[in-house]
Amino acid sequence: MSIFFDEKKQTFHLCNNEISYIMAVLPNGQMGQLYFGKHIHPERDYSHLLELATHRPVTAYLREDDRTFSLEHVKQEYGVYGTTDFRQPAVEILQENGSRLSDFRYKGHQIASGKPRLAGLPATYTERDDEAETLTLTLEDPVTGITLELLYTIFSEGGAVARSARFTNRGKKAVHLLTAMSLCLDLPDCNYDWMQFSGAWARERHLMTRKLTPGIQSVGSRRGHSSPHHNPFIVLKRPTADEFQGETIGFSLIYSGNFLAQAEVDTYNVTRVLLGIHPSGFDWKLEPQESFQTPEAVMVYSDKGLNGMSQNFHQLYQTRLARGIWRDRERPILINNWEATYFDFTEDRLVEIAQKAMECGVELFVLDDGWFGKRCNDHAGLGDWVANPERLPNGISGLAQRIEALGMQFGLWFEPEMINKDSELYRAHPDWLLETPERPASHGRFQYVLDFSRKEVVDHIYHMMAKILEEANLSYIKWDMNRSITECFSNALPADRQGEVFHRYILGVYDLYERLTSQFPEVLFESCASGGGRFDPGMLYYAPQAWASDDSDAVERLKIQYGSSFCYPISSIGSHVSVVPNHQVFRITPLHTRANVACFGTFGYELDLNQLTLSEQEEVRQQINFMKAHRRTLQFGRFYRLKSPFEGNVTAWMSVNRDQSEAVVGWYRVLNDVNAPFTRIRLQGLDPDRCYQINDSESFYGDELMYAGLMISDPSAGEVPAGGTPSCDFDSRIFVLKAL
Repeated sequence: MSIFFDEKKQTFHLCNNEISYIMAVLPNGQMGQLYFGKHIHPERDYSHLLELATHRPVTAYLREDDRTFSLEHVKQEYGVYGTTDFRQPAVEILQENGSRLSDFRYKGHQIASGKPRLAGLPATYTERDDEAETLTLTLEDPVTGITLELLYTIFSEGGAVARSARFTNRGKKAVHLLTAMSLCLDLPDCNYDWMQFSGAWARERHLMTRKLTPGIQSVGSRRGHSSPHHNPFIVLKRPTADEFQGETIGFSLIYSGNFLAQAEVDTYNVTRVLLGIHPSGFDWKLEPQESFQTPEAVMVYSDKGLNGMSQNFHQLYQTRLARGIWRDRERPILINNWEATYFDFTEDRLVEIAQKAMECGVELFVLDDGWFGKRCNDHAGLGDWVANPERLPNGISGLAQRIEALGMQFGLWFEPEMINKDSELYRAHPDWLLETPERPASHGRFQYVLDFSRKEVVDHIYHMMAKILEEANLSYIKWDMNRSITECFSNALPADRQGEVFHRYILGVYDLYERLTSQFPEVLFESCASGGGRFDPGMLYYAPQAWASDDSDAVERLKIQYGSSFCYPISSIGSHVSVVPNHQVFRITPLHTRANVACFGTFGYELDLNQLTLSEQEEVRQQINFMKAHRRTLQFGRFYRLKSPFEGNVTAWMSVNRDQSEAVVGWYRVLNDVNAPFTRIRLQGLDPDRCYQINDSESFYGDELMYAGLMISDPSAGEVPAGGTPSCDFDSRIFVLKAL
C-alpha cells in the first residue's frame, strides 16, 4: 500500500497489491482522472493517459489559443458544470451575485498514514495507522475563496477506496451549496451493465440489471431516509463478468438520508458516476469560515467477479465500519413477540412466551411495539416512552427481571423518531413536528416525524430512552422507523436554511445513536426502519445488524437476502422464523425451510412456540442447537452466492470459515419438480486438497466439490419410491462440510 506523487508530472498514484487509482493536475489546475482498476506498476509515468482531443466541432474551449483542452472531453475528479463541461456536476455553489460556477484548482496535498474520522458522520475507520493511507487534495476557487478538500483513503488490503469531500468557506460572503457529491468518477468507456437493488416495503433490494446506454441512469431517495425503494449501492460490471470472474466496480454510500447514485454516459462513451446526497431540495448555507463535510462513499474494484467484489465489501464493513463489542461477537438467538401478540398482550403472556422459548434454547426475549404510553393501536403513544401500567403493572424493569430470572436477556422496541398526535409529547410540543406552515400535514400509519434537526428534540428523546435503558438493564434495542418524511420544514430554521433540514435530521439521528451506543456499549442495537427502509452502511456504523425486511416469509426472503449480500455482510442481516400462514403473503412454508433461510443471518423467531406441536418444538430445539454450533461460520465466514433466485427455481449459497475447516451450504427450491433432471451445485472457497465430510456421512475432496460439484438430486428426479421421503414445494436442505 502506497500513495506516490510525481512532482514533475503532477500525478498521484494510490495502490496496493490489488488496485491502482491514478489522477493528475490538469493544465488548468483542476484535477483529472487517469485510471481506476487492477493494480499496475506504480513506478511508471502514466501522464499519457490524459487524452486531449484534437479540434472537435461545436466544442467550447477554455482558452482561445488552445483548441485541444475542453473539460467536456476530459475525465475529471470532481466535475463542475458550465466551464466547458455540460455533464451533471459533482458540485454546484450559488453565490451572492447569482453565479453557480466554480473553478477548484490544485493548491497542495497531504499524505498521511491511517484514516481521519468524519465529525458527526459514520465512516470506515482504521485501528492501526498501517492499515491505510489517506491523500487529502486541497483545491481552491480563486473567486469565492472556497477551499475543497478531496479525501482518498486506500486500504492495505482489498480493492476499496474511501472518498469524501469537505468544503470550507474562506471568503467573506455566505454561499449556498446546492450540490456536494461524495464521489465523482469518470470511466473511459461505457461497456458496463448497471446493477441496482430496488423494490418497496416487504420486497427490498431486488437485483435489477440493464446495460448502460447514453444518457443518465440513476436511483435515489428523497424520502428523508435511504428507503426500501432504492438502496444507496450500485454496481457496474463488464457484460462478460459473472459471480466468479470478470471486472466489477461497486459504489456504496455510507449515509442514511436522501441520496443519488447516477451514471451518465456521454456521446463519447465516457461514463461519469456520481454518488452522494441527493441535490434535489438540498441547499446548505455556508457562512464565512464554516465547513461542510460530505458523507463517505466507498468504491470497490474486483477482477474476480461479483463474489469477489462482495467479499471486499463484507470484510471492510464487518470489521472497519461496524463498531463496538458486538462487531465480532456471534449474535444472540432471539424471539420477538410481535407476530405472536401484536398489541394484545399482558406481562404474564409475555413471560409465558419467553418461558417456552428458553426451554427451546432461545437466548434473548424482545418486547416489540405496544409497551409504552397509550399504545393500544397505531393511533396513540409514540413519543411517550414510559411503560403502560395497564399492560405492565411492574414497569419495564419488572418484566425485565422476570425474563432475566428465566436465564434470558431482555430487549425492547423503540421508534424514537416518530410521534402520534394522541400523545403527551405532542400536546406539550406540537411545534416539534416536521410540518410546513399553513399546509396540511400528511401521516403514515397515523404517525408523524419529530424534528431531529433540533438539538432539544434529540436531547428529550435521549433522556427518555436512557432512563429506560438504565432502569431495565436492557441487552438489546430494536430501533424502528415506519414513515418517510413529508412536508419537510423546521420551525427552528430561517427560510434560507430550510434546504438543510433533511441532512440535519439524519445528523440528529446519528447523534442520538452515538450518545446511546457510547453510554451503553454492552447493548446490541438493531436498526429496523420498517424492515429494510434504512438498511444502509450508515446504520451499520451504529448498529451491527438490521432487520432486513418486514416480509418474514422464507421464500420471499431468498431474493431479499440474496440482493442484500452484494454489499452487506451476513452478520448484518436480521432474519427470523415466522408464523404460518405467513402474515405478509399467507404462504405456508415448511418449518425447516423457514429456519434454513433465517440461519444465513442473525437468526431468531417471530412466533409463540407454545402454539407449535411437540414435534415442531423439538424441531425448533434442533434448529437452535444447529445455529449455536455453526453461527460463527454462518455469520462471519466468507460468503458465496452459488445460484440466483432471480434466474430460476433454485437458490444456493454458502459460508466458509476463515481456515476452510468448515462450510455450510444452503440449497432452496421454490416449487417442486416432476421427473426432473439430476442436479448438482459447484461449491466455492474450499481447500482443494482437504477432504470434507458432509452431514457426518460421505466424504469428498474440496476439488471434487468445487469442480465436479455436490450431488443434490432428490426424489423429484423420477418417482418417489415406496417408503421414501418426498420432496415438496418450498423445500430446502442444509449441508455442513467438515474438514477431516
